[in-house]
Amino acid sequence: MCKNPYCLISFLRNISSAVVQRHPSLLPSVSKSTLLHCFISMLFKEKLALDEIMHQDIIPLYAADIQDQLKKQFAYLSGGRGGDGCPVITFPDYPAFSEIPEKEFQNVLTYLTSIPSLQDAGIGFILVIDRRQDKWTSVKASILRITASFPGNLQLVLVLRPTGFFHRALSDIAFKFNKDEFKMKVPIIMLGSVSELQSYIDKTQLTEDLGGTLDYCHNRWLSRRTAIEGFAQKVKQTAQILQSFGTELAETELPNDVQSTSSLLATHTEKKDKMKEDIRLAVEQGDDILRSITKPEWNTECTAFDEFWVKHQQKLEQCLRLRNFEQNFREVKAALDTVSKRLSAFIDVGNSCSHVEHILKDLANYEEKSCETVAKARMLASEGDAFIQSNHYAVDSIIPKCSELHQLCDAFTTEIERRRNLLNKSLELHGLLEKSMKWCDEGIYLLASQPVDKCQSQDGAESALQEIEKFLDTGACNKIKELNKIYREYAHILNEDLKEHVQKVFQKQESMEEMFQKRQVSLKKLAAKQTRPVQPVAPRPEAFVKSPCTSPGNEMTELHQSRGGSTMDDEENLAVLRQHVMNELIETERVYVEELLCVLEGYAAEMDNPLMAHLISPELQNKKDILFGNMEEIYHFHNRIFLRELENYVEYPELVGRCFLDQMEDFQIYEKYCQNKPRSESLWRQFSDSVFFQECQRKLDHKLSLDSYLLKPVQRITKYQLLLKEMLKYSKNCEGAEDLQEALTSILGILKAVNDSMHQIAITGYDGNLNELGKLLMQGSFNVWTDHKKGHSKVKDLARFKPMQRHLFLHEKAVLFCKKREENGEGYEKAPSYSYKHSLNMAAVGITENVKGDAKKFEIWYNAREEVYIIQAPTPEVKATWVNEIRKVLTSQLWIDCLNFLPINSPSRNHIRNTKKMEERKVDLASLESFGTTVAPKYPEKGKGEFTHMYFAAFNYKDVCTRLFSEVQARFLSHQPWQGNKKTRNQLQSGRA
Repeated sequence: MCKNPYCLISFLRNISSAVVQRHPSLLPSVSKSTLLHCFISMLFKEKLALDEIMHQDIIPLYAADIQDQLKKQFAYLSGGRGGDGCPVITFPDYPAFSEIPEKEFQNVLTYLTSIPSLQDAGIGFILVIDRRQDKWTSVKASILRITASFPGNLQLVLVLRPTGFFHRALSDIAFKFNKDEFKMKVPIIMLGSVSELQSYIDKTQLTEDLGGTLDYCHNRWLSRRTAIEGFAQKVKQTAQILQSFGTELAETELPNDVQSTSSLLATHTEKKDKMKEDIRLAVEQGDDILRSITKPEWNTECTAFDEFWVKHQQKLEQCLRLRNFEQNFREVKAALDTVSKRLSAFIDVGNSCSHVEHILKDLANYEEKSCETVAKARMLASEGDAFIQSNHYAVDSIIPKCSELHQLCDAFTTEIERRRNLLNKSLELHGLLEKSMKWCDEGIYLLASQPVDKCQSQDGAESALQEIEKFLDTGACNKIKELNKIYREYAHILNEDLKEHVQKVFQKQESMEEMFQKRQVSLKKLAAKQTRPVQPVAPRPEAFVKSPCTSPGNEMTELHQSRGGSTMDDEENLAVLRQHVMNELIETERVYVEELLCVLEGYAAEMDNPLMAHLISPELQNKKDILFGNMEEIYHFHNRIFLRELENYVEYPELVGRCFLDQMEDFQIYEKYCQNKPRSESLWRQFSDSVFFQECQRKLDHKLSLDSYLLKPVQRITKYQLLLKEMLKYSKNCEGAEDLQEALTSILGILKAVNDSMHQIAITGYDGNLNELGKLLMQGSFNVWTDHKKGHSKVKDLARFKPMQRHLFLHEKAVLFCKKREENGEGYEKAPSYSYKHSLNMAAVGITENVKGDAKKFEIWYNAREEVYIIQAPTPEVKATWVNEIRKVLTSQLWIDCLNFLPINSPSRNHIRNTKKMEERKVDLASLESFGTTVAPKYPEKGKGEFTHMYFAAFNYKDVCTRLFSEVQARFLSHQPWQGNKKTRNQLQSGRA
């Protein structure tokens, strides 16, 4: 017995299926021993599952069940096939056709239509109805009956009509007029002779009674069908027994003792021997069936069958290769379409040399990744060419596919080269533009670095003239000579933005040359006058030999202080300094945008790249939003909006403050980025050694790792206030000075808000919603003493002398007391957390500004001094800031109570509102520069300042209070409803208002 008993059952079952489904006319060509041994060797290799055998080729009816009905032979399946492989069912001339019981008729048709495979039956059957010896009325009845009862799909109905002249003519006429009565969805063709039938079905597929050559004996077919189905039943029973035996073997647990093991072994051996005998009997039965259908002509026809099989096998192998070729073609074509589509996205020609170089690097990387796809396409095309050379039967299908592959590959290669040439031209153009801009910047520095006092002498003026002439000589290889020539040479890459950039650079170059001409004229006049030089008060010479790439701060300050020349020269030099700051602002902004794009494409996008997925650890997957935060949102804001707005002010640097103010609300996105930075930093520290990040850094050719670039947004938002300070320093008498001051204040406010929010998100233990407390106004660390009326006296004394370290968070509606806890770790992981202790509602808070003995202390008391907190600030300045801010909150509440109390159209209400607006305009927000513990509105309106003393005594409230008290008394006398809080109402009633 074989190791896998299921193989034998598979063999038996397949013998049954093969013989049942094979047409008897083909069976004589099969050798018993050859067929048997081929099936055995094949099935031993494939080891078909028993469950598949049990449910395969199930026939609802058996020939033995309807043997008497089949013997009538009013319909039979001869094994013939139509042109499309459709099985042919023949209805021979049967005089008693109309007398056949309906059930018998249905059983025979159902049985015959179940014999072909599902695939063949799905194509449809061809019915041949032989009614040559019948009458037209019988023909019509037969067709109608078959129409109503046929259970399978019909492809074609061929009717051999009566041969008598009268019935033949009658059938032609009646069929035309009664065609709709048949209600068949397939064509019914009336044939007059057997020769016409052979034009629809090949002669070799028709039986002898229809003029064909197909050998068919109905009795022999019926006996063999009966024997085969009996064999199938035997195989099924054997398979069921074997399945039960296999299940028993699989579920039997091995015994733990010798006797039980021996007994189990003997039992299973006995059952195995019985199973083997059953299998042997089934094989013998199948062998007998094969022997009965074998003809002695096999040996003479063996060679012909081998030749047929070789051709058939060759065609099957070609078909297999063709199907593989077609499948690979679809996959490769889809891949080529994808890479071509992505290549079409490389439409940007860049906005600077570094940007173009980055795009070229991306294009090279993309070309490298696409090489594999293109190579596969070319290899597949070569494979198709080989098929064509070998006279493949489907040459007409292969040739267009090979041509398409060659065309797609050539088109992709051509487009890559075209894109590369465009980018190289763009790089060349940007190189010229940047060289011109650098030359202009150096020229501006040269003008700014020439001391005015030295130019007052003849020697100094001549020396300055020589410097200018020497510098102008370098313009031959640095400046743009002809603008129209640039337009012609680079016309195919000049879009609107790039063309505008070229114009601006050329205008800047012309402006700089004009400045040089004016300076030359002035210096020539000074040299010609030979006036006595002014006493020099210049700084050290080395102060002016600085790189034009450094910040203009100290250098320009010394230069400005050393000037002793005319007001016109001072204004000219201030304009030069403003222009330099503006250039630095725009250039650094461009670099910043390019760096953000580089990170998003080189790191963030690669985390979604399937080709890089194997380098990403499972813990890092789906963490892109944590690692990069909202960097993409920041990039889109700067690239699409802010950078373009800045470039509009390149000729008017003193007005750039308005640009910042217009976009100030969008800078809120930095608060979200900074709040996420601790999580990003923590994630980076866990996976900084990842192979994925190292591979991305290698592709980008970055010297610094990713964490340095993740810090760029934090550095950039801090850099703006430095540049605005520089611009404000050189624009104090200009039109946009107020906007610059307001923009600086707003940027500092954003920095403070970012800093405060970083602390606020670290608060732990607070049960409520911090957002309900209003805007966070201040936060800082203090020493705190408590002095409560309620409580044990010793505890009160101890509280007086032992301060607590507390971090206070001042909101619009409450002040929170927290304990600061330092965390272990590095970088952002070392950031502190704040454990919430308690809070005070600002509606019940009062303050005492001065505490005896210490200028840094003030008091916050609660509920009429039931709870008193003595706060010691780090410095008197911090104390003053906090006191002013607390007073501002309390005064705002008082304004609300006053306005709620007074009628809407009350003159006092309007007077209070106007007075409050006048005082708000006096606010001085200069203290924002150290935003760590100071306060400022995020977006102050133009002209607002800091409150100095926001209590009734701080400004002229006498008139306001008089009016207020008069209206209060009038309202109480008239019993009008009170709209303020209950505490104020009680005070008014008792005369303490």
